[in-house]
Parts: sequence; C-alpha cells; structure tokens
Amino acid sequence: MEALFRAVERLGKLMQVVSGIALTFIMLLTVTDVAGRLFGHPVDGTFELVGLGGAVVIGFALPITSWMRGHIFVDFLYQKAPKGFQKGLHIATRFIVLVTFVFIGWNLLKLGYALYVHGEVTLTRQLPFYPVAYGLGVCCFIQCLVAFCEMIKVAGGTYE
Repeated sequence: MEALFRAVERLGKLMQVVSGIALTFIMLLTVTDVAGRLFGHPVDGTFELVGLGGAVVIGFALPITSWMRGHIFVDFLYQKAPKGFQKGLHIATRFIVLVTFVFIGWNLLKLGYALYVHGEVTLTRQLPFYPVAYGLGVCCFIQCLVAFCEMIKVAGGTYE
C-alpha cells in the first residue's frame, strides 16, 4: 500500500506543477493585458483564456490539496465524538467524496466528448473547450484515488 500512497502523492505533486504553471500564465496574461490596454493594444481573448486557465488551476490543484488536507475542516463537534465514530464518519465522508467525484468525472468526460463532436470553441481565440473538460474529468478520477487512499489509511489506523 505504501507504494500506492507514494505514487498518488507524486501524481498529485505533478498536477500541482501544472496548476502552478497555469496560474503563472493567468497572472502574466492579465498583467500583459492591463499594460497593453494602457497603450491601446489589449490582448484579445484574455477573458476566455483566464476562464479556461482558472478551471485548470482549480482542477489540477484539487488532488494534492486533499492529499495534504489543505482544505477547510470544521472539527469542533467531530473532536468531541468517540474515536470509533470519528473513524466511521471519516470513512463515510471519503466514500461520499469518491462517489461524487466519479459522477462528476464521468459527466465531464461525456461533456468533453459532446464538445468535441459539436466543435465547440471559444468566441475570440477559437480554442476548443473539450481538452479542458477532459482534463478536469481526469482530475476528478485522481481525486477519487486520493479519497480511496484516505479510506484505506483511516481503516488501517495510519491516518493522522
């Protein structure tokens, strides 16, 4: 199991790099657009590029954020509950996360296929939408893998 955990963590870190590159691109594009507007030469399609990039940033950062438990966790009632209840609740919530992200990922893949078949593109730059939908679908399935690993850790007593 440790090999699986290390692989999931490495994959999450690789996805974090992609997310960071996309965020840097968005930042540089926005600065360039604002500076270009001062001189009467804005960057065409900035709004749509920032929107697509934002989806990439969020989707690709999600698995490592969950792995590192960097999300908000309201635990004031959770901590007062007995340990057995805490363990069961954590497994149940990870299972709900897993099922939810399977559903979302599957629907994003279906959406990506529909966007591909219909040739949907952005208005200004004519960039296809389907690669982003497919990428986010894959991110959702990797999030499922993270949730599965957390369930294994909790069941085995190794989750902190």
